[in-house]
Amino acid sequence: MKPPLFTYYLANSVEDAVQQLAENPGARIIAGGQSLIPAMNFRLASPDMLVDIGKIPGLNKISIISGAVVVGANVRHRDLELSSEVFAVQPILRQAIVNVAHVPIRHRGTSVGSICHADAAAETPMILILTDGWVTVTGPGGSRKIKAQDLFKFHMTTAIDPDEMAVSAHFPILPDGAGCSFREFSRRKGDYALAAVGAIVKIDNQGRFETVRLAACGIASTPKRLTHAEDALIGQKMNQSVLDRAAKVAGQYVTAPDDTLATNAYRRHLLSGLLKDVVAQAAGLKAEVPT
Repeated sequence: MKPPLFTYYLANSVEDAVQQLAENPGARIIAGGQSLIPAMNFRLASPDMLVDIGKIPGLNKISIISGAVVVGANVRHRDLELSSEVFAVQPILRQAIVNVAHVPIRHRGTSVGSICHADAAAETPMILILTDGWVTVTGPGGSRKIKAQDLFKFHMTTAIDPDEMAVSAHFPILPDGAGCSFREFSRRKGDYALAAVGAIVKIDNQGRFETVRLAACGIASTPKRLTHAEDALIGQKMNQSVLDRAAKVAGQYVTAPDDTLATNAYRRHLLSGLLKDVVAQAAGLKAEVPT
């Protein structure tokens, strides 16, 4: 398969890239290209121009600023995955990213690019939802912050305007005393998840759930924060009946229709089992280190 004809432009600054987007309504940003190029090859995307941001200075940095991991638009999945500094403050990023496709793709694909691509089964957008993160975008009118809860509109559709580019993603660090866990189920290693769940949990001195954040992907047209399941856990002591109740409540978020990979009922079954596993793991206050 070959992509449709397009014009290629190598941007030298964020302002330069934004100008090209404003002047060419059919233009798209390309960084790693691991999602966009296959979509073009299958004629699922047909941009008139690709604006390459790969050489823009400063966009390949990872920083920990004001309680958040700040990921530049050119940071590769693999760099974020292997960062010991990031793992020390927000281990769920590594736990999730090791499930993104395969190592060669993680060496090229960018985490911010995955967020902007907004595949409903992708791990990185879900982690942005789970951690209550946000992206910073720049357009002709300047920069603005888009919270994760407002970012994802539908499968492969975001609130980023066509003449804006995302320059960074911000993932708040793990709260003191909290644990986290991530699990997904896919048909083969490296495939998109049929269902995936992430949990951030803090237990108080009485052994009750003090803080609970739950999110899932692969189950609907966007990644979902499982707020009703969180409410079922807050203030409770962990036991099987409490976990079963939270897992049952979470089932209402599974709206993906039956397809060739799984039925809606099967995704509900997966979500239930995965949720109970990640909550139990996170409640142990241990960050599972992927191998």
